[in-house]
Amino acid sequence: MKKNFWNIILPVFFILAVGFVVIRFKDRQRAENNDVFVFLPRNGNNNNAEWLAAKKNADKLMAKLKSDPNDTRSVFALANAYIMEARISGNIAYYDRAAMKTVDKLLEKEPGNYEALMLRALVQLSQHHFAEALATAQLTESIDANSAFVYGLLIDANVEMGNYEAAVEAAEKMISIRPDLRSYSRIAYLREIHGDYPGAAVAMKLAVEAGVTAEESTEWCRVQLGKLYEHMGDVAKASFQYKLSLAARPGYAYALAGLGRIAAYEKKYDSAVHYYEQATALINDLGTKEELVKVYMYAGHAERSASLNKELINEMNKAAKLLVNDPDAGHYSDKEMAYAYIQNKNYDKALEYAMAEYKRRPKNIEVNETMAWVHYKRNEIDKALTYLDAALITKSMNPVLLCTAGLIYAKAGNTEKGKKMLELGLKHNPVMPEEIKSESKEALKGLMN
Repeated sequence: MKKNFWNIILPVFFILAVGFVVIRFKDRQRAENNDVFVFLPRNGNNNNAEWLAAKKNADKLMAKLKSDPNDTRSVFALANAYIMEARISGNIAYYDRAAMKTVDKLLEKEPGNYEALMLRALVQLSQHHFAEALATAQLTESIDANSAFVYGLLIDANVEMGNYEAAVEAAEKMISIRPDLRSYSRIAYLREIHGDYPGAAVAMKLAVEAGVTAEESTEWCRVQLGKLYEHMGDVAKASFQYKLSLAARPGYAYALAGLGRIAAYEKKYDSAVHYYEQATALINDLGTKEELVKVYMYAGHAERSASLNKELINEMNKAAKLLVNDPDAGHYSDKEMAYAYIQNKNYDKALEYAMAEYKRRPKNIEVNETMAWVHYKRNEIDKALTYLDAALITKSMNPVLLCTAGLIYAKAGNTEKGKKMLELGLKHNPVMPEEIKSESKEALKGLMN
């Protein structure tokens, strides 16, 4: 009897499920074609009271704008709603496009609208259109130089473009206007970039304390505090922050990923896979999926690792192709593509994408680190050294960067520098990708003999 029941009911469930997916896809396609962007259901168990309230608010705003397209207050509120939903859901390409289309309609009528320009710069940052974001933020500053929000945009854009002195100047102005979660978190990041991890942790604690517990922005800062502790080798404190975050905001994907990193660090690979799979089921985040690719490999799931890496490459290619037809859509993901191809050991492709990113922002330390690492993998050590110097310009103490530098110096025959950098990178036994840590330990052992 039970078998007959499931024979009947399972096909019904399948038909309903397929029907739902098809309808959802068609609704999404129809909405995008008409520049009407509905709120999409979130992944996993995220369709909670918060999402229902956000959707209800967005629907109300869209209805207002349908009856009165000149309601600028509703334009700003809807664009902000899209931006926040992008952060929470991970459907970044969809919601960034929604926000950009919403803002651009207003800018067509009012090219110098201050609030619209701020939102445009914010979306450009999310899309990794950093040069464009910097230009928009600078234009916004020329209209009103007394906004803390504008200086936050200038910090982010200047950091991404490698203008670190300008970023520090903007941070000083921002915090003098409004010391809050946004300004403290940016101070923390700048201190981290310049090698001051204890100072960065102090500033990020202030950011968490300035926020509202359980709100996404607060829990994001708490997770960043955990990452700082990871780099400082204080795994207990990092783990505690992730657990606090999950207690405040159950199912928070970035906190789950944090626990996944700790589990991988402790070589509990099955647990690491469990945490990462939970995180990626809840949010469509490329960085989290990239980490899962590695964790699958550590856990001995080579086929799953390769399959997910291929999926990531396809997803990033799809986002890049959107730029061909619409300059305001799509995301630059060339740096991420470079690392995906490094994972595949396709170093020619990795160099192609790393160089594309480098041409857009040649002063950024992370981009130079990527270039150095690709050339190291290609055994082009002289070229790696050239980019390494630029990557170390801010005196960052990021353990992965330090180990990268140590490996390159050691292979270049500079034993003293190689040993120093590797010792610094491994000093506190920080959380870092297992393959880099293992290679660094082996290289250091060889330099000690």
